[in-house]
Order: sequence, then structure tokens, then C-alpha cells
Amino acid sequence: MPRHTRLLGADAAAIAEAAALLREGGLVGLPTETVYGLAADATDGRAVAAIYEAKGRPHFNPLIAHLPDTESALREGRFDADAQALAQAFWPGPLTLVVPISAACSVSELARAGLETLALRVPAHPVAQAVLAATGRPVAAPSANRSGRISPTSAQHVLADLDGRIDAVLDAGPTAIGVESTIVACLADGPRLLRHGGVPRSALEAVLGRPLAVDEEGGAAPIAPGLLASHYAPEAHMRIDAAAPLPGEAWLGFGPEPAGAPLPALARNLSPAGDLAEAAANLFAFMRALDDGAPQVIAVAPIPASGLGDAINDRLRRAAAPR
Repeated sequence: MPRHTRLLGADAAAIAEAAALLREGGLVGLPTETVYGLAADATDGRAVAAIYEAKGRPHFNPLIAHLPDTESALREGRFDADAQALAQAFWPGPLTLVVPISAACSVSELARAGLETLALRVPAHPVAQAVLAATGRPVAAPSANRSGRISPTSAQHVLADLDGRIDAVLDAGPTAIGVESTIVACLADGPRLLRHGGVPRSALEAVLGRPLAVDEEGGAAPIAPGLLASHYAPEAHMRIDAAAPLPGEAWLGFGPEPAGAPLPALARNLSPAGDLAEAAANLFAFMRALDDGAPQVIAVAPIPASGLGDAINDRLRRAAAPR
């Protein structure tokens, strides 16, 4: 049913109200250090179903369960030595670990998409941590946008997609990282990188002490979020690795702008200085701003394939995939 979406602040009263809504089965836009999440009680199948309904999300795509601390996460999943090392190094932070469920796992089967594994994260954002602690149970929180659309990095982005479809949004300002968490599966076949994100692959390998296998193919039944081939997609078509915009195209630049013809009126630069952290933080907001201008094509400058550039390129490839 249509509902009035309240825009809340990020003070103690707002945090308490958000936690109460979650315990009652409601939906809340929640800030994290990566992007804003659409939070619901992960133990409540009806609340999880409401996430899928609000997002229009395919039911085979599992959700990340967010916990306030590592101790809580260890109760939900079975961590091998690699998972324990990664959790110790990067939690709280922008890393999601896919592990086998524990005997005491309380995350609903619907949130796990019927799998015997689950995706867990301990976010670093203080507002997210406070809401999770006050809620007292795992919270499912995929990105707070309509499924397949550009991920939200502000409360206003959440409202643009979900106003009237969720109960509330906590406004803690723009997110710091701007791309989703890195996802690593720690299962029987050893650790595998499933999605590039806020923790670079090189940092993961430094902790593991060996190269990390990479599995980036989004199959028909992915074991983690964000693995569908067409994802994070604007309405416009995306032309990536472009040297310059063609006539009639919008332009998403990176670094020094191409010499020659003037840029189109519909243009943004992720980072004129070529700073990948700045580019990641700006990515979804700038894609959304360009898409709002209703171009047919958004041309995107090449992004270096290193560090956070891996995550940015992953999102751009998915945004450009056939759909």
C-alpha cells in the first residue's frame, strides 16, 4: 500500500524511531559508508518481501545482512580462517563476506534466496551502527533504489526512487565511499572475489597472503547481491571507455578533459584531478544527474583499472550491459 515516507534526521530520536520501525516490520532508508541501504528486519520474511516489492527486485538475488559488530555476525555464519582474517582486518567497513549459515542463523530463507550461505557485513557508518545496535537483530539492506537503477548516495536519491514506498529515510548527508561493499565468498573452494567495491583487491590479498580468485560472472542464480549482468543502470545507454563525447551524447569525464571540441551542456567530471576515491564518491550521483537530463547516450571516459577503479569499472560495465 502507498505510505507516507518520513524524512528523519540522524540524531538519537531519529535512530530510536528507525529501530522501532524495523522491529515492527517497516522499511527504512539507512545511511552507510558505501551507499544508502533499504533496511528491514532480516529475520522477518514478510519484511524482507516488502524490500523486494519496494525495489522490484528479482527474488533470486540474495540480500546482505548487516550486523552492528563482528561478534553478532559470527553467530549467523560459519567463518573459516580466511573469513576470520578478513573480518578482523576490514570490519567494521565496506566488506561483505559470504559464508555458510550457522546452526543458529536467524536470517530468513527469503533474504538468503533459499541458499545455505549468507552475505554478512558490519558497516562502519556511526548512524548505521547505532540503528543496528538498537534494532537488536540482523538487518537486510540492499541499496535503497528501484532494482537495477543507479544506487543512492544521499537521502534525496532514496526519496527520488522510493518516496511513498517505504516508511522513512534517515538523512546523514552524502555517503563517504559512494560504491557498494566488496564481496568475498569464503566457502569450501577457498576465498573468491565476487564483486569489486570499497576494499581494493590488493588489500584483501595482503591479508590473505596469496592471490585472490575472481568470479565476476553474474549467473542465473547469484550467491551474492549485485551480480546480475545489467545492474546500476540509468535510462540512457552507456558508452564506456570513450575518448570524447559524440554529438548529442552526455559526458561523464575523469581527469583532464579531452582537447578540441567543447563539452556538451550535459556533462560532469568524476574527478578532474584523477582521484579514484573522489570519482567513486561521485559516480552514482553524477550518473543520476546526467540521466535526469534525458540523454539517449552517456559517454564515459576511461577509468584506470586499479584500486577503486576496479569497482568503478565494474559498475560502469553493468550499467552498460544489454537490458
